[in-house]
Amino acid sequence: MSAKKNFIYNVIYQILLLILPLITTPYIARIIGPEGVGIQSYTMSIANYFTLFAMLGINNHGSRSIAMVRSDKEELSKTFLSIYSLQVFTSVLVIMCYLIYSIFIAKEYKVFLCIQILYIISAAFDINWFFFGMEQFKLTVIRNTAIKLLSVCSIFMFVKEYSDLYIYSLIIAGSALISQLVLWRFIRRYIKFTKVTIDSIKKQFKPVLVLFIPVIAISIYKIMDKIMIGSMSSVIQVGFFENSEKIINIPLGLITALGTVMLPRISNLQQNGNDDEIKKYMSISMEFVMIIAFGAMFGIIGVAPILIPIFLGDKFNECINIVSLLSITLLFIAWANVIRTQFLIPRKFDKIYVISTILGAIINLLSNLFFISKYGALGATIGTILAEASVAVYQTIMVRKYLDIKCYFKRTIMYLIPAIIMFISIRCLQHIFLKPLLTAIIQIIVGGSIYCLLVFMYMYISKNYLLMSLLNNLKSIKLRNESEAN
Repeated sequence: MSAKKNFIYNVIYQILLLILPLITTPYIARIIGPEGVGIQSYTMSIANYFTLFAMLGINNHGSRSIAMVRSDKEELSKTFLSIYSLQVFTSVLVIMCYLIYSIFIAKEYKVFLCIQILYIISAAFDINWFFFGMEQFKLTVIRNTAIKLLSVCSIFMFVKEYSDLYIYSLIIAGSALISQLVLWRFIRRYIKFTKVTIDSIKKQFKPVLVLFIPVIAISIYKIMDKIMIGSMSSVIQVGFFENSEKIINIPLGLITALGTVMLPRISNLQQNGNDDEIKKYMSISMEFVMIIAFGAMFGIIGVAPILIPIFLGDKFNECINIVSLLSITLLFIAWANVIRTQFLIPRKFDKIYVISTILGAIINLLSNLFFISKYGALGATIGTILAEASVAVYQTIMVRKYLDIKCYFKRTIMYLIPAIIMFISIRCLQHIFLKPLLTAIIQIIVGGSIYCLLVFMYMYISKNYLLMSLLNNLKSIKLRNESEAN
């Protein structure tokens, strides 16, 4: 399956992920409030941490390994079974440790922690990495879409008041488990189950462990933030941070979707020595994600004062500043995501990847210790910005000998101008209309239209490869349809 089709499937799913939070987040925010959102986020963050130890670095290593051997069914089967056997072993150990923690060590929210064990059990059945390596994104998108829609329907049917917080937690954790179980129905199409040796399992341990270091480091500023906020501040502040992240994750999903698609494709090209194709993909990808990142960042900052109270309710007004600051991370994440998924991991430059994430984790941890006690969720936001910036800067410095970083920067920095113009236009509309909802809708439509128009004009005038390629494809489709009609 082509990278374009895979990306389209992922974009369709990311659009779904964009729409669903627009429906569920305002509802949940009003039903269970900041405290309820905080409790769910806090306990799930703890469960997430245990899940990381269950999966180690299997997601990246597994996807890369499968992509390299997918044309040989026998080797594919051996690789899958050896990696998955290691996954089962680590998952069982982690589940046992989590039970001990939830029942005997945890001092509060024990019931919620016990519900979240379903999320950890789902890790034992998680074989998404296999289908990503096979570039079978259509299957995972259909599966994810069905489960997501089912969980949304369940939320509206069963979560009616604050006391239903237990049910809400059960729906979220249970849907994760069901989602993983569904894929097992299709695995026999691709592999044959045979015995694996202990040596073949041991062989997977070192690369998995190496790639686990960045996973655990990244988790410090992705998951540990919420645990530290809950411990050093309050679960209400966790609720503010959680809902702010949900808003940022909407555009972030489109950015990371490209990385998910391109990792196995670039790994396969790397295996076959197609360096020119890799450079072409990287250049296009970098420009594409930075267009999204600049637009999303300035768009979110522009509409936040009007949109947040409408979207989340007045109880979450503190999220306005948090969301505005968090949107800055989109630039750093977008840039580093392309370098990581299309260069560092496919080329097995794991050392650079590992060091960059450790650096980010240390900066985030130190920042959190200093800022969270004083500023709560806003303090964690500052730490996240510093962490993401340090990761992007370090990776960029380390790959400058291999990649044309100056070219990437020159081609992407130009999109800052239309983004700033969009922001100014959005803010100018802020006080024109009396009704906040009408104001927010007009801000989004006008701001988005201005940004898209200015980006199109710049790309057309500069004869940008990305736009020219798209126009040529559309022209080819039109000519093909006309010839078929005749």
